[in-house]
Amino acid sequence: MGDDSEWMKLPIDQKCEHKLWKARLNGYEEALKLFQKIEDEKSPEWSKYLGLIKKFVTDSNAVAQLKGLEAALAYVENAHVAGKTTGEVASGVVNKVFNQPKARAKELGLDICLMYIEIEKGEAIQEELLKGLDNKNPKIIVACIETLRKALSEFGSKIISLKPIIKVLPKLFESREKAVRDEAKLLAVEIYRWIRDALRPPLQNINSVQLKELEEEWIKVSSAAPRQTRFLRSQQELKAKFEQQQAVGGDADGEGDDEEETVPQVDAYELLEAVEILSKLPKDFYEKIEAKKWQERKEALEAVELLVKNPKLESGDYADLVKALKKVVGKDTNVMLVALAAKCLAGLATGLRKKFGQYAGHVVPTILEKFKEKKPQVVQALQEAIDAIFLTTTLQNLSEDILAVMDNKNPTIKQQTSLFIARSFRHCTPSTLPKSLLKPFCAALLKHINDSAPEVRDAGFEALGTALKVAGEKAVNPFLADVDKLKLDRIKECAEKVELVYGKKTGGAADKREGKPIAGKTAALPGPGGDRETKDSATKPGPQKKASAVKSGAPPKKGKPAAAAGTGGAGAKGKKGPETKEIFESELSIEVCEEKAAAVLPASCIQQLDSGNWKERLACMEEFQKAVELMERNEMPCQALVRMLAKKPGWKETNFQVMQMKLHIVALIAQKGNFSKTSAQVVLDGLVDKVGDVKCGSNAKEAMTAIAEACQLPWTAEQVVAMAFSQKNPKNQSETLNWLSNAIKEFGFSGLNVKAFISNVKTALAATNPAVRTSAITLLGVMYLYVGPPLRMFFEDEKPALLSQIDAEFEKMQGQTAPAPTRGISRHSAGGGDDGEEEEQEEVGNDVVDLLPRTDIGDKITAELVSKIGDKNWKIRKEGLDEVTSILNEAKFIQPNIGELPAALKSRLNDSNKILVQQTLSILQQLATAMGPNIKQHVKNLGIPIITVLGDSKNNVRAAALATVNAWAEQTGMKEWLEGEDLSEELKKENPFLRQELLGWLAEKLPTLRSVPSDLLLCVPHLYSCLEDRNGDVRKKAQDALPFFMMHLGFEKMAKATGKLKPTSKDQVLAMLEKAKANMPAKPAAPAKSSSRVVGVAAPAKFQSASALADDLGSNTMESKPDPKKAKAGGLSSKTKGVQGKKVLSKPNLKEDDDKSGPIFIIVPNGKEQRMKEEKALKVLKWNFTTPRDEYIEQLKTQMSTCVAKWLQDEMFHADFQHHNKALAVMIEHLESEKDGVISCLDLILKWVTLRFFDTNTSVLMKTLEYLKLLFNLLSQEEYHLTENEASSFIPYLILKVGEPKDVIRKDVRAILNRMCLIYPASKMFPFIMEGTKSKNSKQRAECLEELGCLVESYGMNVCQPTPGKALKEMAAHIGDRDNTVRNAALNTIVTVYNVHGDQVFKLIGNLSEKDMSMLEERIKRSAKRPSAAPVRQAEEKPQRTQSINANAGMMRKGPAEDMSSKLNQNRNMGSHSETTHTVPREFQLDLDEIENDNGTVRCEMPALVQHKLDDIFEPVLIPEPKIRAVSPHFDDMHSNTASTINFVISQVASGDINTSIQALTQIDEVLKQEDKAEAMSGHIDQFLIATFMQLRLIYNTHMADEKLDKDEIVRLYSCIIGSMITLFQIESLAREASTGVLKDLMHGLITLMLDSRVEDLEEGEQVIRSVNLLVVKVLEKSDQTNILSALLVLLQDSLQATASSPKFSELVMKCLWRMVRLLPETINSINLDRILLDIHIFMKVFPKEKLKQCKSDFPIRTLKTLLHTLCKLKGPKILDHLTMIDNKNESELEAHLCRVMKHAMDQSGKSDKDTEKGASRIEEKASKAKVNDILAEIFKKIGSKENTKEGLAELYEYKKKYSDADIEPFLKNSSQFFQSYVERGLRLIETEREGKGRIATSTGISSQMEGTCVPVSTHTVSSSIGNTNGEEVGPSVYLERLKILRQRCGLDNAKQEDRPPLTFLLSKPTLPTVASSTDMLHSKLSQLRESREQYQHLGLDSNQTHSSGIGTTLASPSSAAANIDDLKKRLERIKSSRK
Repeated sequence: MGDDSEWMKLPIDQKCEHKLWKARLNGYEEALKLFQKIEDEKSPEWSKYLGLIKKFVTDSNAVAQLKGLEAALAYVENAHVAGKTTGEVASGVVNKVFNQPKARAKELGLDICLMYIEIEKGEAIQEELLKGLDNKNPKIIVACIETLRKALSEFGSKIISLKPIIKVLPKLFESREKAVRDEAKLLAVEIYRWIRDALRPPLQNINSVQLKELEEEWIKVSSAAPRQTRFLRSQQELKAKFEQQQAVGGDADGEGDDEEETVPQVDAYELLEAVEILSKLPKDFYEKIEAKKWQERKEALEAVELLVKNPKLESGDYADLVKALKKVVGKDTNVMLVALAAKCLAGLATGLRKKFGQYAGHVVPTILEKFKEKKPQVVQALQEAIDAIFLTTTLQNLSEDILAVMDNKNPTIKQQTSLFIARSFRHCTPSTLPKSLLKPFCAALLKHINDSAPEVRDAGFEALGTALKVAGEKAVNPFLADVDKLKLDRIKECAEKVELVYGKKTGGAADKREGKPIAGKTAALPGPGGDRETKDSATKPGPQKKASAVKSGAPPKKGKPAAAAGTGGAGAKGKKGPETKEIFESELSIEVCEEKAAAVLPASCIQQLDSGNWKERLACMEEFQKAVELMERNEMPCQALVRMLAKKPGWKETNFQVMQMKLHIVALIAQKGNFSKTSAQVVLDGLVDKVGDVKCGSNAKEAMTAIAEACQLPWTAEQVVAMAFSQKNPKNQSETLNWLSNAIKEFGFSGLNVKAFISNVKTALAATNPAVRTSAITLLGVMYLYVGPPLRMFFEDEKPALLSQIDAEFEKMQGQTAPAPTRGISRHSAGGGDDGEEEEQEEVGNDVVDLLPRTDIGDKITAELVSKIGDKNWKIRKEGLDEVTSILNEAKFIQPNIGELPAALKSRLNDSNKILVQQTLSILQQLATAMGPNIKQHVKNLGIPIITVLGDSKNNVRAAALATVNAWAEQTGMKEWLEGEDLSEELKKENPFLRQELLGWLAEKLPTLRSVPSDLLLCVPHLYSCLEDRNGDVRKKAQDALPFFMMHLGFEKMAKATGKLKPTSKDQVLAMLEKAKANMPAKPAAPAKSSSRVVGVAAPAKFQSASALADDLGSNTMESKPDPKKAKAGGLSSKTKGVQGKKVLSKPNLKEDDDKSGPIFIIVPNGKEQRMKEEKALKVLKWNFTTPRDEYIEQLKTQMSTCVAKWLQDEMFHADFQHHNKALAVMIEHLESEKDGVISCLDLILKWVTLRFFDTNTSVLMKTLEYLKLLFNLLSQEEYHLTENEASSFIPYLILKVGEPKDVIRKDVRAILNRMCLIYPASKMFPFIMEGTKSKNSKQRAECLEELGCLVESYGMNVCQPTPGKALKEMAAHIGDRDNTVRNAALNTIVTVYNVHGDQVFKLIGNLSEKDMSMLEERIKRSAKRPSAAPVRQAEEKPQRTQSINANAGMMRKGPAEDMSSKLNQNRNMGSHSETTHTVPREFQLDLDEIENDNGTVRCEMPALVQHKLDDIFEPVLIPEPKIRAVSPHFDDMHSNTASTINFVISQVASGDINTSIQALTQIDEVLKQEDKAEAMSGHIDQFLIATFMQLRLIYNTHMADEKLDKDEIVRLYSCIIGSMITLFQIESLAREASTGVLKDLMHGLITLMLDSRVEDLEEGEQVIRSVNLLVVKVLEKSDQTNILSALLVLLQDSLQATASSPKFSELVMKCLWRMVRLLPETINSINLDRILLDIHIFMKVFPKEKLKQCKSDFPIRTLKTLLHTLCKLKGPKILDHLTMIDNKNESELEAHLCRVMKHAMDQSGKSDKDTEKGASRIEEKASKAKVNDILAEIFKKIGSKENTKEGLAELYEYKKKYSDADIEPFLKNSSQFFQSYVERGLRLIETEREGKGRIATSTGISSQMEGTCVPVSTHTVSSSIGNTNGEEVGPSVYLERLKILRQRCGLDNAKQEDRPPLTFLLSKPTLPTVASSTDMLHSKLSQLRESREQYQHLGLDSNQTHSSGIGTTLASPSSAAANIDDLKKRLERIKSSRK
């Protein structure tokens, strides 16, 4: 036993782990004793065993395991920390204990599990047990089921959640093991005990035998409610109570009731699995449902019916399905299908419950309308559907639709609607059926009970009876005041009957807590169990509930009328007060009046009434007054007395003293007697007549007030105002309004008819008399106090000046509260009156909104509009949204019917284009205002998606979304938002932006609510996860929101919800909850009754928000207005520490908020200049540091204090970076609105920004850069220039940031540097950037070098400071840098310079080390091979550059961000500092001078305007035809002065300012109209056309969309543009200069304009479009025919390719082509066919015939065929010679097509003529024929062989030369057409090469390029010389070849010119094979424009000292063309030799 003793000595915990089982057994025994001994549950001993308990239960030795289990049980029971072991121990028990054979082991395992549940670990245990059910071992499964059953029976369904168990039950019933099935049955019976029938639906699909067995078992289950018998540790009080009851032996009922009531509340629906059905719909469902045959429609519906039988459906987008079903219900003629569709809708509603709510509004009207059907099965189906739908939404939401149908003519509809209302009311409680709903319903139902049809009456009675039952008599009686006794009894009788219906269903009619869930939910279950269910719920729970109803039903019964009294009763009393007392009096005749008066007045008094002496009349009045004062109320004949007063002279009394007395007496009578409206009518007219009287006015007002008190203000006011406005006296009108203003203040606003006043107020506002207008505005101010902001809506359409006065008045009233009424309550019973008033006032706000005249825009929301909004193309989507905006703008206020709009807008909320998202948000905001409170019904389907947008990453989008949500909430109140799961679903999304915005919003809204829907609880788990979110902002917002959640849900519920959290999280959250509990605000008090009266502030707060349940206190931010109802909350502020600080409204907040409204930058005159002086004089520190020291920051703060708003400065200099972000956001917001302020503080802003550059926080940096981009854009628009001071204190720090490691930031900084050049000269930027290259940061060095390259590239060598030499030397020094990127950047920069400046660079660089030099040379060589950088590229520019393969590199770098407008702005912005830098982008130059270093000096050169044609060089020699303009002797001078002027004017054509543009166009038009001056425009045509179509584009995209612009302006601009173009295209010589690319864009612009529907809407739109038509015809006829044909072909190709392009567009392009075809016979000789055929070839390559045939119309293919056919007809077989420009003809369908056409033509014409030709020559040649034939046969053999083709052709040429009369026809005749043309072409080529005669076939590759450019230039870009576009390098020989040709031309051998188009035409012809858009040219053009403009403005230089022509070839003067050509040749030779 020695080894035994070893382990005996070990401590207990070690024994438990020993490897010997005995040792372990012993350990477990001791542990058990120990565990039972430890008293303190928190003793440290427990912790030792934490890790061991699992081993206790999983011991491998069965004996030891038993003991271990006992010990474990003791541990779990006693240890405080046991909870931590739950998971592992439970899984051990399930897997290692439940499979043991020993029953004891299983029992202990089960006990352990139950014990864990007792210590609050139920969920974890349940999870493990459910996992156990998936085990393969049936023993384990059985044990798990048994444990679950035990747990349920002991702890009850509150603690054991049934949903997951019920989910797995069906699976258990399918088990193969009988034991499992039996155990499952027992479990099912146990569950049934707890939840009764809710268990049926989930089990409806199990085996029918099992179901039957279950049914039998269930019947045996006792009907007594089950009780919890074992309690959690936290339920100790319940336990004590329970035990005490057991001891007494009482039954389980009684006080246990409070927790019991929740037991039956398990809703079957909750237990079901949701099924996804949308994907299971038949594929062709939507087609079938529209099918013609009803059988097909029926099939579709049956498929749906089957799917919706699933009792619970997955939420999804059911909009389309609902729409389809609704259509069937509404439109289908087959009633069977209507019933079927209704069933489907019912199924959907039941399966989706609340989630169906969003569709309810669409469907209900249709169903109600359909009740006109008589067939019982249809009616029943519709009833079921509408009842099911009702449960998914609220009565409030449907009320509009229901009330709309109530007046329908069809009695069946009326009857069914009333019945539906009755059924709906049953589901209501007094709180869900408030007075505001009862009022309209009762009014409508009262009409029904008086209907002629008995069934309608019965239904009406039933509905009213139900209402009476539900809401209580006090609430309903006021509305039944006019109902006669019989009917009232009938209603009461119905009410009693209702109870039976209600009672049967639920037992205890009044017990709404039990009634609702059962009646509402269980009954609604669909499917086979449905009917049975209803019966069951009617019978089964009966007894069980009646027992409880007896006990628990009493209090609610008492409580109910009380509640009702609160809502309706008081109102009734209040209103009845005056009404019952009101005296109705018939009109008495004057005789009767005299009698009555005589009885109470002295006789003398009556006699003197109409005495002629005023003194007698006065004495009479005094007596009258005394008599009245002494009379008793009951004996005063009021009407008689006032009639006496009105007796002649009555109100025409001339003596003012008598009149005053008279008026005073009226007031007395009204005060003292029972004054009726009849009496009032006698006197009011007179009173109104005197109200404007200076002396009697006040008495008249006093009398009116007295009458108002007697007859109620609403009636009196209406009479008085009507009378005042029916007469002309303005004084009376204004005084009446003044009286009314005071009266409203004294009487309060209750009962006033706002609408009646408003029409009168509008009349008053339009009055000519200012006093009337002023009074009207004052009255509006008073009304505003009561009605609030909605009042303004009535006056939206007044004139702006008036509106601003009204707004000013409203401003004054803001913040004031309406005074408490002091009058008009005398006759009410005090309390009741109060209440009544309250009630009334509650509704004013709503009423006002209801009074607004609303337009129905349903018919404007067309399907077309909806499809526009959903279009693929964002522009069309935008158009759609714009239309919606304009519809809303027009309608102002709309009815809730907006058709399909919600779905369309919803999909735009997640548009990829953020601009559209923002536009949609603003539409939704507008929609909320327009629709008012009715927007409620769209909260679910549109409001919630807005909340989703709060998760957008863009700040401005989120802000817009928040504003929209607030606008909605203001209209709807918060209830709609908080109901249902939607909000919690949003909060669940793990998007930090969404969470922080949403929580912020809730924190703002919740404190204002008095009650919230219970669904708020669903948000709590997500709120907890937000408390632990990674994002700090989210955590902070969640903490802020916590107290407000708690204020509504209570601490207990919130604490309970932490149960599901991880232990660590739970502790943290609980701690936060404790903290929040201390800060929890009180709920806003219920609207204070009498107390608030005393304070005098009850009313106003409510008006602001009557529409939003005291929700928003009339403004968006809570702080801005103190809330009277929060008197209590204020008291808390001391406790509320930080969290609450914001929310409890305190005065300081008020002030801050007011501050924030002003400007943020204060303009101090000369402030900036003063600061600069101080810096110059060294009075302050110069802004220059490596890192900012405190004194710099302090200095900046001081300087800012004078000119920056205090609150903004606090944000800017706050320690926390988030405040900096806020400051930046504010600055961005105010940028546009405070331009001048920004500019006046610019130096300070830039300095502050430099401080931000030293922050480490990326978000601040990104925000700063965003701000800078916007700022510099603004500055360039404002044409501002940075001062030296601003630049030097900012640019160096910006350049530091170029070296940031993050790409995004570097990119932004580079973009900013680019923008800087617009407001600060590039040459001054250069030194700063150069300085940046000296940095230690290699990234910065590299980026700076690149930037320098860009500057040189964009602005030429002039930017290099101090001199190009020095700058380049510095740059070159970096070639030896140790960092690879820097080396590369340096090399690239120098290559860039080289490309601009050529070999001169090497001179400037000076000496470089060999290594560096070789690197540089290598790089230059490499770049030469790349087309993008080759210097040859400069030689390659055409006169008009339409497509450059490499868009200029500068552009690529700047990207699209710098759009045209900013480039254009650049011209202006260079302002006075502007350098005359040389900005011709390098593709636009052939600077032979510079390349060969003719002169090292930098010349200031005019920009080479690309268009100058070189005609001038050749004219004198070449072409004798007079067509060409002669070179005028002073051509040079003219050009030098005018060219730059013209450039400048043209640049203004494209201006964004309409007037500037119009002026420029007029100037150009004048020049064009004068023949002698028109030629000055030559060379500027393309440039002018580009500017014009840019202006067209600007109008199309910007001006037309600009609401503010006067459309007449646009028409003026259009007419100017079109006018000057028509003038231009009438001058043929100029029109021909327009190049292909430009014509293409021009035609594009014009056709787009013709199709612009917006133009047609303009007043003179028709005229504009007619002129455009005329212009298009001119362009087609007058411009160069090759160019325009080519342009049209390319345009057609583009428009067919572009999906977005409209078919109409292509059609118009084709119409133009047809017109061109018609012109061809005249123009064919002037057309460069090769080019046209090349274009057609490219077209056919993109659109082969097959593809064209697939086009929707056959128009394109017909057009193409016609064009080719016409060409063939005109040219004959020769057309095949014109395919020279097509590289690979075999690819082309074109040749084949032409051959086909030709063949066809040949066959037609026969061959007769050919034969006659040949006959003649044959006879002469017979003799030598034989010999000749041999030679020729030999030659043709050679030509036919592959190798010797060339040789053969050469021999044939020689032969033909020798024997010019030799006939080779016979040899050709037998060969193919192709071979013939091949030989002909070959011969022609050889001729050209050898002889070089003047005739150069257009068809040769060389010549075609030659003619195009007249300078060695190749067709495409560098790489494409002589028609080879495949990129081999062009050798010098090519140029030599071309030179030869040039010279031959100059020899001007015109021998065979007839074949060739006149040279003029060739010269102006570009010969590009394809035409890109001319946008490529744009950039170059614009930069040139800019240059020219600067030179024009600042230098006054002779703009063409060196007349630089289109290709930049600098030609001195065109006097001797030949000399120039020689010069050219020499240069090319020089270049060639230097390149070698």
